[in-house]
Amino acid sequence: MIRILKSKLWTFIAVGVTLILLLIGVLFALRFYVSMDIYNTPATLLIGSYSVDGGEWKETRRGVSIDERFHTLEMRGRIPGKLLNIFDEIHLSTKDVWFELSTADGEQLTSYTFEEMKFSYEHMRGGRPYALKLPETPGYKVTSISTQSLSAVGVTGETELVLTVTYPYSGSSVSFEDCFQVTVGMESGMYLRFFFEALPVVLLFVLVCFFGLFFFPIAGRVLGRMNHTYLSFGALCFFWGFYMIVQSLSGYFNIWIWDPTMCMLLSRVTEYTFVASLIFYTKTRMRRDGFRAIANVTGTVYLILTFILMILQLTGGKDLTATSLLMNIMTGISLLVLVVLLLLEAKKTKENLYFLLSWIPLVLTLGIDLLDRFIHLPGSFFFRYGMAVTMVVQIIGLIYDLRQQYLERLKYERMQKELYEAEVAVMVSQIQPHFMYNALTSIAMMCSIDPEKAQEATVTFAKYLRGNMDSLKQKEPVPFSQELEHLNKYLYIEKLRFGKKLNVEYDIQTEEFKLPLLSVQPLVENAVKHGVGMKKKGGTVTIATRETDEAYEVIVSDDGVGFDPQAGGEQKEKRSHVGMENTKRRVRDMCGGEIMVESRIDEGTTVRIILPKAGQPGTE
Repeated sequence: MIRILKSKLWTFIAVGVTLILLLIGVLFALRFYVSMDIYNTPATLLIGSYSVDGGEWKETRRGVSIDERFHTLEMRGRIPGKLLNIFDEIHLSTKDVWFELSTADGEQLTSYTFEEMKFSYEHMRGGRPYALKLPETPGYKVTSISTQSLSAVGVTGETELVLTVTYPYSGSSVSFEDCFQVTVGMESGMYLRFFFEALPVVLLFVLVCFFGLFFFPIAGRVLGRMNHTYLSFGALCFFWGFYMIVQSLSGYFNIWIWDPTMCMLLSRVTEYTFVASLIFYTKTRMRRDGFRAIANVTGTVYLILTFILMILQLTGGKDLTATSLLMNIMTGISLLVLVVLLLLEAKKTKENLYFLLSWIPLVLTLGIDLLDRFIHLPGSFFFRYGMAVTMVVQIIGLIYDLRQQYLERLKYERMQKELYEAEVAVMVSQIQPHFMYNALTSIAMMCSIDPEKAQEATVTFAKYLRGNMDSLKQKEPVPFSQELEHLNKYLYIEKLRFGKKLNVEYDIQTEEFKLPLLSVQPLVENAVKHGVGMKKKGGTVTIATRETDEAYEVIVSDDGVGFDPQAGGEQKEKRSHVGMENTKRRVRDMCGGEIMVESRIDEGTTVRIILPKAGQPGTE
């Protein structure tokens, strides 16, 4: 089942990456197509001149946007006759500004002011909308002007017009390019602009939201556990995608949402939610409890401040645009705190160093945006670009991490399979047909001579077989006393066969340690079969345990025929059969121990299992 889920997971990755590349291609293709037509003209609606905050008059040129910050901008000029003669509508998309369009002699053509909004809601739509609670909040507005209505009042390509745009928030200014957009087209011109300009971006970030909701949480679960880092990053991806969708649609909200203030509220709230999810995701990357506590406090303070400002917005006290500088400063402080914490942790872990480096674009662009409010840098909204770079780096890093965990999981499964095969090999080596034949033959011979002893031998043999079968289920080291009990059953059966030729002595000085199940028996089996058993007069097998300052030792020795460890030959091959090799590997992997062999021809063999105390279960 896990393997099936994994194959589906990587299929999902391949499909997702393909869709992303396809959408990016469509985005660039559509952007190129739009640039060949005039559905979306530059912000210079009037060809003439403009003045910022009562300053000098500058010339406007068609095709060149006005990228200047202002509180009040006045523009004088003429609407190109081509626009009036060919197209049906002019759509003005505004954010956080009031405006008025009139003729040079003062005749108003269209406007968006609080009084106009109040009159429109109270006399045309009825009721009292939420926007009226905040008389100084323009919100996000889309105003449509019919070229036919302009012609009806005598506006032509030669008519001098005046456009006045006002940003009502003191203490800051805004770029004209960011708050005032013009779309000229047929009756569906605004929707055409949405289709060509915003829809590809929206679809791209819908896919990002989908990844956040399903890919990272499911990936963590498929790899064996519900990982909080993947869950929080999934939430971060979702809120990032949702934030970018809202920003892409912000110029169109008023088409579907009547209340301009609600349009602005939705845009701001998604931004703050994304930052909060970013803070809590970063917390999951920290290892120290103290740092995680500081990150929790930082995120909690950020959420509390967001909640307070939203209460002010909803009660008509102050809107989120007016408090955006405060939130930007709070965002900067929060990110700075997290960067410092990550920097302190990065001294010890390369993982957090990489994570910290991925934050540089985000923190740097946020700082630039804060400076932009005071020194008016060229361009705007650098934070979004820095955020995009950071998020892409994070996604790449998480996918790489998932790949590494996937490979480790495969390696673990392969090791488990090898361990299982080794355990089967151990069992097979310990229950060979000739051993079973000899044991059953000995029991059969005793049935007529000593039935009670034969019954005892049968029960002992059954328990021995059960112990071997149970070893396949045992994944952890067992107490030596348990191993010794099973070993006694094996030796009991062997003594039935060899009789007085096999002597067994014990020198057990400690039992307070653990070792892999059935790790001593292969050594004793070698001592019996290839040591004492090969000697005509038989011999003695000794089983001893010792404790040193650093380790526990299990010593299996015999006074049998012995062999030359440096030479080859059949005797050495028998001494190193598959059961012995598997025992060495299990002792090494499960306890960090080793097996040492000493032997001399005609003198015997001594095998030591050395188990470091540091490798004992429960030892740090």
